[in-house]
Amino acid sequence: MSFLIYLVGFAILIGGVAWGLVTAGVPTLYVAIASVILLGVGILTGVASTRGKDPA
Repeated sequence: MSFLIYLVGFAILIGGVAWGLVTAGVPTLYVAIASVILLGVGILTGVASTRGKDPA
């Protein structure tokens, strides 16, 4: 899978989580912190999953 597909999927996930947190009445600061953490996790997993094999 390409890295762009991972980023788009995680952006949708982050949007859904942020929307749910705002709807639940969580303060905006905590929503922003959760979004930044999820973005970091998304980038790390995307890079790990789409990285090419190192030559032996």
